[in-house]
Amino acid sequence: MKLFNKAVIVGTGLIGGSIALGLKKKALAGEVIGISRSQKTLSLAKKRKAIDKGSLDLHIAKGADLLIFATPPSTVLKLAPAIAKIISRDCIVSDASSTKEEIVRKLEKIFKRFVGAHPLAGSEKQGIKHACAGIFKGSLCILTPTPNTDQGAIKKIKSLWLSLGSRVAFLSPAKHDRALSLVSHLPHVTAFATIGTIPVDNLKFAASGLRDSTRLASSDSRLWADILLSNKKNILKDISSFGNNLARIKSAIKRNDVKSLARILQAAKHKREILG
Repeated sequence: MKLFNKAVIVGTGLIGGSIALGLKKKALAGEVIGISRSQKTLSLAKKRKAIDKGSLDLHIAKGADLLIFATPPSTVLKLAPAIAKIISRDCIVSDASSTKEEIVRKLEKIFKRFVGAHPLAGSEKQGIKHACAGIFKGSLCILTPTPNTDQGAIKKIKSLWLSLGSRVAFLSPAKHDRALSLVSHLPHVTAFATIGTIPVDNLKFAASGLRDSTRLASSDSRLWADILLSNKKNILKDISSFGNNLARIKSAIKRNDVKSLARILQAAKHKREILG
């Protein structure tokens, strides 16, 4: 079912490429256009039939009725004013960023029909070569409209994500950033910190437990630096809370307090089992 005539994806990496592949596979757009800073990425996206054509030039977006930013948050904010001068005011604009407060606040002033979105899908793998049309199947996509958001645009973006196989939930931008700091950003921080603590010479003794617990540390470091800085107030608070929990464990070990230590570990085990 075609929802759009000309869909433009700004950033054809893992998520942007997967959106493009989904649009093509489900015939949701008459034409899918890619914008990237890399000609190599665009060539691969076209070879994989994720896009009909692509360009390094933003002006290829002219005439779009859907434009999705699939770039790091700082790049979204940098490119938005320039793109606003190219596309129609009636074009529906969305994004796939991991943080929402600043992006929604600024972009809803720039674009008449902006709807913030965050698909909770993907992996630590990077780039268009790992893009997959089915990556969103069964996943959750959070939409973050405000009282200023165009209702028709919300309906179309919701239909888009449902068509790509996602479930859809709604949160305010602030609640989104608070929640994602805890369930996504903090786990990435702890994975980076854990693997960073271990001397290279000791890695040869590692079993699957270390690989499983630090898988997120294989994620794109530049992207995650961008994400963490864009959610600074929340992640700093959560790193402090994590530090407090570590201090409780450290204290129990230092005191040889097996009961307290077991109680702390059991509480964590129970919470992990709720997750499934």
